[in-house]
Amino acid sequence: MNTDEEREDAKPLAPGLYLVATPIGNLEDITLRALRVLRSVDKIACEDTRQTQKLLNHFDIRTPTISYHMHNEAGRAVELATALKAGARIAVVSDAGTPGIADPGGQIAAAAIAAGVPVFPVPGANAAISALIASGLAVEAFTFHGFLPAKEGQRRTALETLKNSVIPSE
Repeated sequence: MNTDEEREDAKPLAPGLYLVATPIGNLEDITLRALRVLRSVDKIACEDTRQTQKLLNHFDIRTPTISYHMHNEAGRAVELATALKAGARIAVVSDAGTPGIADPGGQIAAAAIAAGVPVFPVPGANAAISALIASGLAVEAFTFHGFLPAKEGQRRTALETLKNSVIPSE
């Protein structure tokens, strides 16, 4: 480890909101920075506390957790923003991937920014990029549109709408 990395590890974690990407399927895909943040924050807000506990147990992380999912996101964001304004260090994680991308995280990030609280992204595994690079396609640019609807008819309509908006008709 070089001296800059050693100094970074020795510094206490700054107060604020940490949006921490978690592994997508393979626990070894977590970053060293994500592990340090998860060990150092006061609380971890989780999309599913049971799912996150598997990750925390695997890496022997004992930080307290709280649920933060689509059914309680609005109310919990207010609660977490209050703690952040008081100087807390809170991490937000989704079950797999990056919070705020098709998962809870956007409301608390907006609340933290509105309150003048620093928001720190902690990058990691990314399903869209992983699929793209493994596809073999020669890609100069791409667009992410989130998850498709579960119902076949709605999914077909969404794909047709997307096709018509992206591919010019001849």
